Amino acid sequence: MLVLPAGGERVGVRGNVAHNRFFEGETPMKIVDAQVHLWSSGMPILNHRKISSYSAEDCIREMEEGGVDAALIHPPSWDPNSVAVAEGAATKYPDRFAILGHFPLDRPESRLLIDDWKKRPGMLGLRYALLRPGQQNWPTDGTMDWLWPACEEAGIPIALMAAPFLSTLARVAERHPGLKLIIDHYGRCRGQKDDAAFANVEEVASLAKYPNVALKATGAPAESSAPYPYRNIHKYIRRLFDAFGPRRFFWGTDITRMPCPWRECVTMFTEELPWLQGEDKELVMGRALCDWLGWKLPE
Repeated sequence: MLVLPAGGERVGVRGNVAHNRFFEGETPMKIVDAQVHLWSSGMPILNHRKISSYSAEDCIREMEEGGVDAALIHPPSWDPNSVAVAEGAATKYPDRFAILGHFPLDRPESRLLIDDWKKRPGMLGLRYALLRPGQQNWPTDGTMDWLWPACEEAGIPIALMAAPFLSTLARVAERHPGLKLIIDHYGRCRGQKDDAAFANVEEVASLAKYPNVALKATGAPAESSAPYPYRNIHKYIRRLFDAFGPRRFFWGTDITRMPCPWRECVTMFTEELPWLQGEDKELVMGRALCDWLGWKLPE
């Protein structure tokens, strides 16, 4: 847990002075990660840690070392039990975790889940990476057509790995203005680094004109081949922040594929971006995400 010494500095469990100082009488800034994965079986895909499980307790241990207060779980596709794992974590640690879950979109019976989806433990919305064979066409082949109006009516936000179908997402945002949409990982070009990872930055920025579209600023260290603080991609972070603004721009890590510890993922934003200050920093580092999703964390 985090403790407050007499001097008024926020200190992590190992005694390291955390990034977010505060003056006497002020509330310390909440640090909320917009994306983590937990799993109990299966072998992770892509560049995630090749370990057979990553539990809530494993995650909390690292969060405390990094000065992170809470995290939004995205159940990963490689563990068929991952939604249940996430719900178990949110039930056991309600002040630490909430969830963007998923269900099979190509099964008619899944439509029956919508009405009660947000009644499940910790569940705040849906998230689809669409990485499995056949799933990449779901946004354009009609498979997801029913989901947009259903979630708009039910008030269920949807996060998406949307880089391959940004133009489709723009049409969805325009046709369903009451549907909250979140673009994952800066909308970056998957599998690329440095300038190539952000080759579509202007197309992503153009979606900011839709007030129901937000952006997850997650996974930045993994998109750069430079050393900490990954300055060669700061210009892209600034461009997208300027487009979406602090209330629709959510810091996070996807920690199990990061090349650095959580602490550096935090300080990259809180200490190395001189243009991110004051209330804007507080919003980006957690409050905006909670506001967008209706996530009620304790003071």
